[in-house]
Amino acid sequence: MEKIKETLKRIESIPARLYADARRHLDRLAIPRRSLGRLEDIAQRYAAIKNLKVSPVRKKVIFTFAGDHGVVEEGVSAFPKEVTPQMVLNFLRGSAGVNVLARHAGAEVVVIDIGVDYDFKPQQGLIIDKVGYGTGNIAKGPAMTYEEAVRSINIGIALMDKWKEKGTDIVGTGDMGIGNTTPSSAILAAMSGRNIEDVTGRGTGIDDDGLKRKISTIKKALDINRPNRDDPIDVLARVGGYEIGGIAGLIIGAAASKTPVVVDGFISGAGALIAIRLEPKIKEYIFASHNSVESGHRIFFDILGDEPLLDLNMRLGEGTGAALGISLIEAGIRIFSEMATFEDSGVSEGEY
Repeated sequence: MEKIKETLKRIESIPARLYADARRHLDRLAIPRRSLGRLEDIAQRYAAIKNLKVSPVRKKVIFTFAGDHGVVEEGVSAFPKEVTPQMVLNFLRGSAGVNVLARHAGAEVVVIDIGVDYDFKPQQGLIIDKVGYGTGNIAKGPAMTYEEAVRSINIGIALMDKWKEKGTDIVGTGDMGIGNTTPSSAILAAMSGRNIEDVTGRGTGIDDDGLKRKISTIKKALDINRPNRDDPIDVLARVGGYEIGGIAGLIIGAAASKTPVVVDGFISGAGALIAIRLEPKIKEYIFASHNSVESGHRIFFDILGDEPLLDLNMRLGEGTGAALGISLIEAGIRIFSEMATFEDSGVSEGEY
């Protein structure tokens, strides 16, 4: 717990003057003022996070955390839990959705086995740092102990610390874990106070009966475990997942090191919610990549106080949305750092 507390203490709010200075630079570019819309807003935020030291993005990394969930035995997913290790192996072959879109964005993919019920052989691109072999069934008891929740967060913080030393400029979050929209919905319900029906979607594509079963399972999980909404780590321990904790830790570490972090979809949103409830200033370092079709995702954006960069009806996870988000953010960065100003280009300014 001391590592988490120490890291949270290092997180600073971004000074308003940096946003103002970044905006002044953008308003001097040789284009009609604000004509590039949200791309300029993206560039402004990135520049403020980087203390206006905006240089070409050299190192982009997407961290995909993988873990299994005991709640799968309640029939809440359209896929069996064996798919989790199968997909991890697919990531490592470089042939999954996140790999394709990461290559498009020029980003590295790092896969973390933080809790898969399977023993992988050590190999390139995989970090094995298990908290356990899958969480407990939250419909019958807690997902994990409080100590395990702390450890999962610490793993994410340590990863960010290590990759920051490698010169990483921007990171993205991703997940893999059959059944993990169920704990994510449970976390959102517990921490937002919203109705379970409002925060629960179809995940991998369950039918109407499956959705009813999923909602009933989450109700049971919250009744049995009674998570303390005022303690985000308690919520994570009682109804969460190892990969969700890892994502929360990565986001905490990114904010502490003043590194922009691009949050993927609904599961990453649950991890981000844990992080920002521990320290609200973390919001300033988060870019929300896309709006998932999961119904609860909009509630996360309300809590975050920001809008997603994209809305493409995606629901895959893995870090696919983060890869696309990183690509858009880099476009904004190039506008900020490469486009000529009115003064430099000799173009006459308009009257505003």
